[in-house]
Amino acid sequence: MKNNSNTPDNESPRDPGWRPNKKPQTPSYRRGPFSWLIVAIIILTAMMMLQQGLVTNTLRWDEFVQYLEEGGQIEKVQVGDTEIAGKFREGSQAAADNDGNVAFKVNYRPEAGAKERLNEILTNLEQRAPEDPKYKVQIEYTKTQVWMFMLLNWVLPILLLVGFFYFFFARNLRGGAGGMLMSFGRSKHRVHGKDRVKVTFKDVAGIDEAKDEVAEIIEFLKNPRKFQRLGGRIPRGVLLIGPPGCGKTLLAKAIAGEADVPFFSISGSDFVEMFVGVGASRVRDLFKQAKDNSPCIIFLDEIDAIGRKRGASFVGGGHDEREQTLNAILVEMDGFDTNDQVIVIAATNRADILDHALTRPGRFDRQVVVPLPDLKGRLEILRVHARKVKLNPTATLDRLARGTPMFSGADLAAIINEAALAATMANKDYIEGADLEEARDKVRWGRAKKSRVVDQNEREITAYHEAGHTLVQSLIKDADPLHKVSIIPRGPMGGATFALPEKDRTLFTRRYCIALLQVCFGGRIAEQLFCGDISSGAQSDIEQATRIARQMVLTWGMSDQLGPVSYGPDQGVKEAMYLMPTEREYSDKTAEDIDAEVRRIMDEAYKSAQQVIEDNRTRVEGIAQALLKYETLDADDVKLLLNGGHLDRPTVGDLLAAEQAKHAGDGEKQKQEQPVN
Repeated sequence: MKNNSNTPDNESPRDPGWRPNKKPQTPSYRRGPFSWLIVAIIILTAMMMLQQGLVTNTLRWDEFVQYLEEGGQIEKVQVGDTEIAGKFREGSQAAADNDGNVAFKVNYRPEAGAKERLNEILTNLEQRAPEDPKYKVQIEYTKTQVWMFMLLNWVLPILLLVGFFYFFFARNLRGGAGGMLMSFGRSKHRVHGKDRVKVTFKDVAGIDEAKDEVAEIIEFLKNPRKFQRLGGRIPRGVLLIGPPGCGKTLLAKAIAGEADVPFFSISGSDFVEMFVGVGASRVRDLFKQAKDNSPCIIFLDEIDAIGRKRGASFVGGGHDEREQTLNAILVEMDGFDTNDQVIVIAATNRADILDHALTRPGRFDRQVVVPLPDLKGRLEILRVHARKVKLNPTATLDRLARGTPMFSGADLAAIINEAALAATMANKDYIEGADLEEARDKVRWGRAKKSRVVDQNEREITAYHEAGHTLVQSLIKDADPLHKVSIIPRGPMGGATFALPEKDRTLFTRRYCIALLQVCFGGRIAEQLFCGDISSGAQSDIEQATRIARQMVLTWGMSDQLGPVSYGPDQGVKEAMYLMPTEREYSDKTAEDIDAEVRRIMDEAYKSAQQVIEDNRTRVEGIAQALLKYETLDADDVKLLLNGGHLDRPTVGDLLAAEQAKHAGDGEKQKQEQPVN
């Protein structure tokens, strides 16, 4: 972005305290020399305990004397000032009595006269050894050093206690990075430095208005003196509002990438822990580090986890953990100075439940709506993601953009990725248009269940059901144009009829709503006329028709009898619907009138669709038979059938049979060409 500042060339466009090479301060997790000393002592103690654990036999004094006098039981004896250790002979009875363990030690008390007795026994053994080898014993005398005794018995336990206190209490109380208990109060944010944020506005498409609205924030982070010249104050917080998958997080990263500043990212749920007060402590720690590294951006994802309206909960009171965290955020955002180049960006898809103190001017005083992309936006998003894959030039993205109304940016990215995977599994060199169509259907309705075995009767019912939808969709003037129809099971559906809207609709007219109702009833009517019965396959159609009719009466005022009156809950009640159900604000007589009017609208649409199908029974029969044969028909195929034509293209079964016959003929030909010996 061009810098239009009027500052002289020898002045920095930023504040005097800003340094061009200033990097975010990251906590250091390196251990000091004292820490390594503690670790070494612990390892040494463990080794000594392990070595002592190898000596599992402890003999009484009388047992030890008996083994010595018997001879042939003990191979080696080490005599010290305070202890006696030794080793049994391999295969001796003493070793067998001690479960095969050859090492032992003796409870030895020199002051009880045992030392003289031991010297007498050992001298006797040395004298008898030349005559009888079984009395030969290796005798060693050791002298225990006093400093080693003091180290093991006094110094080492004290050091272990000091080290334990240091690691678990002292370092945590002073807020050290390596703390294990009090580190709960430190923020869990992730810092993305200038060199790590690679996302720019070139990677964001379909939300041009949102990008224009945040452009001044980028200019402020680059050149704050430009705004200080006239006394303007940049918004301290920006709230990104929109459905999931529309690019709120991507837009925040692009702002940081365009402004070339550090990016502090944290989720709202990261503030809440099992300990009271942890969330508020983390908020203070986050804002402190952000101010130390300004200019920067703080991104709070899913802020509705901690920003809900205070007092609107059955279990929470004034001391609720979420309320304390929210209060800390409110205080920190009010504590910003005009020179603090810290911009707080938050994202949520539930702006209706946020606390009003959070969205007032002075905090999140700029609310940027990131909506679902329109036709032009979807095409731009598809082009951005198509740059990363190999797309066949004949596969146009315009048709895919038209066929994906109400798709988010994440859905469109998933379509391109699924198409690339499908083309790879089919060993194709490029992604073709058929791959994009299949990926669109898979993302929205699920994978096609081509291997599912369907009863022939159910298959015929599904074919006539979809044929009824197709006929009404094609002949009703106010309905969306037909795209394709299929009786291949996909997801929870046994079949589906797909429309291809010519444009994005922001307004719904009464004629269009009536056309939607007629299309919904087309399947049930065709089942009743051609199959002599009705099935549960029209469940979703009936639910959709009922929802549209009630919206027409309750909210949109499209009823001639009730008039332009809204009988639905007002906006304030809608915001509190997540708390408790509300009572209706109209009388029982009005409720009866609403039910009767909804029924009248649906009955009229049902009769109109029934008349259309009865007048075109031959066309419905032709579409149903074509579906039973080919399983999937596109708009051109349906148009040909409606005009009285016939489809002569081979079916999938014909193509498979021809391919098998070709392979069989090639094998027979190879057998005939083999020479006969």
